[in-house]
Amino acid sequence: MASGARPPFTLVGFKHGFVRAQALAPGVLLYGVVFGILATEARLSALESVLTSIFIYSGSAQMAALQVWRDGAQLLPLFAAIVLMNARYVLYGAALRPWLAGTPPLASYGTLFFLGDGNWALAMAERERGQDDAAFVLGSGIAMFAPWIFGTLIGRLSGGLIGDPARYGLDFMLIAFSAALLIGMWKGKADLGPVLAAGLAAAMLAPFVSSGWIIVAGGLAAAAAGALLFRNPAPSEALP
Repeated sequence: MASGARPPFTLVGFKHGFVRAQALAPGVLLYGVVFGILATEARLSALESVLTSIFIYSGSAQMAALQVWRDGAQLLPLFAAIVLMNARYVLYGAALRPWLAGTPPLASYGTLFFLGDGNWALAMAERERGQDDAAFVLGSGIAMFAPWIFGTLIGRLSGGLIGDPARYGLDFMLIAFSAALLIGMWKGKADLGPVLAAGLAAAMLAPFVSSGWIIVAGGLAAAAAGALLFRNPAPSEALP
């Protein structure tokens, strides 16, 4: 695509993105079911659970928010946890700017509303392969948004049928799911610093503050450690 030209935004690109993202949809559906079940424990109604998934639309942020809500529903740490966990979308948006900057505002901001971790990574990979139709991002986003909402509803309704999730050990799902995410995101020894910083901050504050603030403090400590460790990358790691 020529520099400065408006990228195409077509139905063909939308369909291509929607189809390509189907491979990720089952995992998103399962993740939504987990959130819905945990929402039962946090005493959110089915409507509240679905609206949370619609307007926050971030598994990690919603899991953190559930922990805060369950331990007292303090609004300030609740908002802080959501903002902190979703801060990565600032970088996602910046990475997509060369692709979406030339599209009409409605198409551009509508696409960003449906942006998630999986379809962002998929879209960036497609762009590297030469895909220039910006509607790919929207199509792949909706392909993941729909199972997330449907999974949330399934989980919340099934959680209501089984009663208290703690009776079956399902209250441990948040910890287990967070551990699984950590393992999946682990890239090597370089990640140890932020993990240790988060753990240390959480351990130091645990006797004094609610779990909501512990999540916020751990996230800030990990971000600070990551910024310090990767501020001056080794020559072999530097971008060309």
